[in-house]
Amino acid sequence: MDNYKKTVLSNGIKIISEKIPYVKSFSLGFWFNVGSRDEIRKNNGITHFIEHMLFKGTKNRSARKIAEDIESYGGYLNAFTSKEHTCYYGRGLEQHLDRTFSVLSDMIQNPLFKENEIKKEANIIIDELNDINDNPEELIFDKFEEILFEKSSLGLPIMGTEHNIKKFRKEDLFDFIQSKYGFNNMTIAASGAVEHEKLIKLAERYFVKDLGIKKVKKRNIEVSFCSNQILEKPVQQMHIILGGATYGYKDDKRTVVNVLSHILGEGSSSRLFQTVRERNGIAYQLNSFINSFFDISTFGVYLSTNVKQAEKAENLIFNEFKKLREKAVPERELKKAKEYIKGSLILSLESMSSRMFRMASSESYFDRLVSVDEMVSLIDRVTSNDILELSNALLVEDKLSKIVINPSEKNIAA
Repeated sequence: MDNYKKTVLSNGIKIISEKIPYVKSFSLGFWFNVGSRDEIRKNNGITHFIEHMLFKGTKNRSARKIAEDIESYGGYLNAFTSKEHTCYYGRGLEQHLDRTFSVLSDMIQNPLFKENEIKKEANIIIDELNDINDNPEELIFDKFEEILFEKSSLGLPIMGTEHNIKKFRKEDLFDFIQSKYGFNNMTIAASGAVEHEKLIKLAERYFVKDLGIKKVKKRNIEVSFCSNQILEKPVQQMHIILGGATYGYKDDKRTVVNVLSHILGEGSSSRLFQTVRERNGIAYQLNSFINSFFDISTFGVYLSTNVKQAEKAENLIFNEFKKLREKAVPERELKKAKEYIKGSLILSLESMSSRMFRMASSESYFDRLVSVDEMVSLIDRVTSNDILELSNALLVEDKLSKIVINPSEKNIAA
């Protein structure tokens, strides 16, 4: 916290930084609070499409020059789109911070969106979409959130649909940027060998185009409870998710969910791993999960297994749910889960990119940096009674949604 600094410029840009004196590199991210959750069905996928297109050339740099300006100096440039954020980021040695800042700011302010590049990139993104559709381990999570949040934009897939991807045009991309991307929902975050005052000067030098202040639309949420869906795919294993919705980032009880998830199915010492895999030899892939947004999280269990063993695996899982509902977790087991989470958190601080992501995410959700000490305190305050109460609210079979990717008859026969 001592090395953390925050400044909001007069134009609305938020700059946050964390100087780490013992490293010679930096991680720099330009974050926008814009994601697929801010779309509608008609333009679903456009945020992710724009993310790709910002790398395809500006008024000052070709796509090749964007890459060479960073990579020729040993740096790295990338981006990602989530349901609530888009981030463009770079890593490099401390002497190349100015160069990385210049490239990222140019991409954001001066994209060309050439029609021929749009057509080419559409094909690449469709290939990316097809890769997900061919990978049941990824596809099932997309489908799970689609059915759980089918009445909300949170259920829209980040990639969009092939139909939408093919029809995006230059004016669509510029219109979406004009309506959603503003200085008031932008954060510049940097960790590592960085000076806060230099970041301010770089922002003042390179951001010459006024992105303006955009109206922030309230994100509503509506959950479809107890939804079930079966998909037939040419796969060998049956893939299953059992889960539902629970507390999001804005609620401290999310920490209880996190601890419960570790007890239930994260790590080889978890209850599900020991019972389903170790004792019964079922399910190579098996884990609990928590995927969080500002106001809600998805929580559940994912597994893949042979069709003939699926029913037994489910019964074993439901039995572990029952144990957690009926009997408090022993203090020793609870402490072990807490130490696991705290250890993972502290180990992540050794990566400058992880530090930058954590810092920017914290600012986005809480408008401040939640310190490691505060996070550790929240973890330490979780009690066995908290776990018992949450288990009785979450781990109830007839309140859970279920999605299955089922092998086609041809694959079963094979």
